[in-house]
Amino acid sequence: MIEERIGFIGIGNMGEALLRGIINSGLIPSSRIFASDVNTEKLKNLSDELGINAVDNNHDLVDKSDIILIALKPDVIRVVLSQISSSLRYPKWCISIAAGVTITAIESLLQEGTPFLRVMPNTPALVSEGMTAICPGTHANEEHLDKTKQIFQAVGKAIVLQEKLMDVVTALSGSGPAFVFLIIEALADAGVQLGLSRSDASLMAVQTVLGSSKMLIETQEHPAVLKNKVTSPGGTTAVGLYELERNGVRSAIIDAVVSATTRSKQLSSDSK
Repeated sequence: MIEERIGFIGIGNMGEALLRGIINSGLIPSSRIFASDVNTEKLKNLSDELGINAVDNNHDLVDKSDIILIALKPDVIRVVLSQISSSLRYPKWCISIAAGVTITAIESLLQEGTPFLRVMPNTPALVSEGMTAICPGTHANEEHLDKTKQIFQAVGKAIVLQEKLMDVVTALSGSGPAFVFLIIEALADAGVQLGLSRSDASLMAVQTVLGSSKMLIETQEHPAVLKNKVTSPGGTTAVGLYELERNGVRSAIIDAVVSATTRSKQLSSDSK
């Protein structure tokens, strides 16, 4: 359990997912959670449902919190930080999940010495199966890092990486769910084309991807090993794999991640 009080600035989809994950895991009780948001109706509803403390302005939230989790869009975060930076001073510390906003950019808006961590979660956090990368800022120590990991492990897995890899993270785990959804959609479409109902084809495609992922996690085998175990000489899987390779599916997926990484770098540069 984390003893500090945590304040959420922004309770959009990701902010709400993190908030619920923290409460459900027992990491921080709702009585020590504060939240502010421009959507006052949603804020009140979550306060009534979960027992968190709704705060109607960010200055009060910072005053009442020890950890400030900023769950805002990149185009808003600079404005909000410039407003609250005078109140956000050591030993208070903060976490940002704003995509593309660098540690240097955030720290330039904070009081000197304020611990800060940049974090990149992904949308499966909404179902507690998220993948999060964490980059500690200049003044963040091991305790800040450990507690940040605990917060994001409440909604999935979390790893620590160097900031230079965050554009790759954005492309692989941030955009990755959309790539997987496209693959699932294509599998289901093929089933429908060959006579399955839409509901049956969709269920089979989704469960096949889920089961395959779970096999990789639980066996710790390389994907190629498990692929080969499914592939009999001259069988249906071998023929299907040949068509995937012939049509460049492997290189297309790699190119998608490389292109998304390049775009993330461009966006990060534009936001400076």
